[in-house]
Amino acid sequence: MLRPRLLFLTALLQVFHATAISGSSCRCLYGDPCWPSQSKFDKLSAQVSQPLLFPTPAAQACYTSPDSAECTEAVAQWGNGNWRANHTGAMQSPNFETFTFSNGTIEGCYLNTALGLPCGRGSVSVIAVDARSVSDVQAAVNFAAEYNLRLAIKNTGHDYLGRSDGRGSFMLWTHNMKNITVHPSFTPAGAPTNESYEYAITLEAGVQWHEAYSAANDAGRVLVGGASGGGSVGAAGGWIQGGGHSALSASFGLGVDNVLEISVVTSNGSYLVTNAYQHPDLFWALRGGGGGTYAVATSVTYRTRPSFPVIGAFLSASINTSSLTPNAALSAAFTELVRITPQLTDQGWGGYSMFKPSNGSVSFVIRYVVPDSSPESAAQANATMSAYLAHVQELAANATQAGDSTVVQSAYTASFASWWDWYVPLFSTGESVGFNVELGSWLLPRDVVESDHEHVAETLVNIPAISWYLVCGGAASNVGADAAGINPAWRKAVVHVVGATTWSDGATLEEINAAREVLKSDTAKMRALAPESGAYYNEASPYEPNPAQAFFGSHYNKLRAIKAVYDPINLFVVTEGVGSDEWDDSLTCRK
Repeated sequence: MLRPRLLFLTALLQVFHATAISGSSCRCLYGDPCWPSQSKFDKLSAQVSQPLLFPTPAAQACYTSPDSAECTEAVAQWGNGNWRANHTGAMQSPNFETFTFSNGTIEGCYLNTALGLPCGRGSVSVIAVDARSVSDVQAAVNFAAEYNLRLAIKNTGHDYLGRSDGRGSFMLWTHNMKNITVHPSFTPAGAPTNESYEYAITLEAGVQWHEAYSAANDAGRVLVGGASGGGSVGAAGGWIQGGGHSALSASFGLGVDNVLEISVVTSNGSYLVTNAYQHPDLFWALRGGGGGTYAVATSVTYRTRPSFPVIGAFLSASINTSSLTPNAALSAAFTELVRITPQLTDQGWGGYSMFKPSNGSVSFVIRYVVPDSSPESAAQANATMSAYLAHVQELAANATQAGDSTVVQSAYTASFASWWDWYVPLFSTGESVGFNVELGSWLLPRDVVESDHEHVAETLVNIPAISWYLVCGGAASNVGADAAGINPAWRKAVVHVVGATTWSDGATLEEINAAREVLKSDTAKMRALAPESGAYYNEASPYEPNPAQAFFGSHYNKLRAIKAVYDPINLFVVTEGVGSDEWDDSLTCRK
């Protein structure tokens, strides 16, 4: 590979050349004179395996046919992530289906028809290719490139930056690319014949985690992957390209540390198999450099591990309060968790903990897991966690005795025969999606947590609904900072901290912006704890003051250079992605 500086300059020349060839610095959107004619779409339709789709807002049936089965289904399934993933026009968070005009008017299609607002298309794409094969993907990419269309790539719509749709856009829907292959022995393309991996698994772009985990479990294997209610997050798209955190990351590394091969289609329609031996620069960028930016992933091959027993840790404690923040007992419980977090991740503990304000109460919840790899290590991990849970129970009892009722509903550890047995009861059903939400997050380095855990805890505990995710540290910190394109801040981090804001359907832009200002303030408090760190691109604020630094760190220039080599026409441009700073806020026209 050329040295990064020379590669970057060469790539810039390619970009300028491609812009000159296209004859326009703006994308062609639906309604523009340049939008392809029906005959051109007919020609595209003849090239792909499925009829072209015309995405509609998820709630549209409740406006056109309120008594229909489609409307009844939408009402019943609105918060179901898998239902929304199966709907071409739906995002997991419906605020990303809306569109805000320059005058502040918001166009959307709300499930609550009683608001008296019309159902508008908002940001839902206009027409889509229902890809089932690499050739379908190639046809869609070539069509978008030929007519300079704004291309939206969507699998499930799990996206907190609105990268899976776009007003007036042409969609490539990869959701139905569902093939799964378990390889008894896998050798990456171009690798020496003696390099092989037992039971690697290849997932096509539309496979979701519930499908991937089930296939791996059937083969007696375990994958490092994501967790969400219903397992509806895609396993071979934006998750891995953003870095991919997991409850198993402290034991086995991040998602990007467990990838063997990624197959893609580039903006010139080429099908490439990338790995450590073929197109290693693109393989590097695809592992954490951001989804929707370099090429369209058509499949990902992961290493797996033999199934193993685990220990799970469970805590649920709550208080009744009109406040959104915890009392002294729950605050002290969180402070102690912050203190022992480096020890927990060293032992391999991972998972999710959060404060949950709801209906006059605040709950503190923990769902952690650690591999039961040996009697000695399991005993140590169990002892650490059991001591912590006993401490929380003591804090709650003392608070209650003093008149500040704190109820511990559960606080225990339990052994499971497999990771799958821990996962299924927690994540196989249910999904908290279908509401308006934006996130703010930050990665906290180990040294920051160790040096002043009380300040960290005091800062965060006053942020309502703060989440403390043990999805880094441990094995994830033992990988070199430059081993993959992911932000080097991940290699120093011991915890991923997430905040959020929500608003009701029909809220005005002024009301939404007020909620966003609170989120910005909360995110700034997180950032101030470790200004030199960064954020997880897949779960982050769309208002980072320096997104290139926050999401990609010192890797940004190299990532930009690689993008220019494989996407010289800048077909793949997404919110806050590499190269997006060269476009206007709508990602329609080059600056």
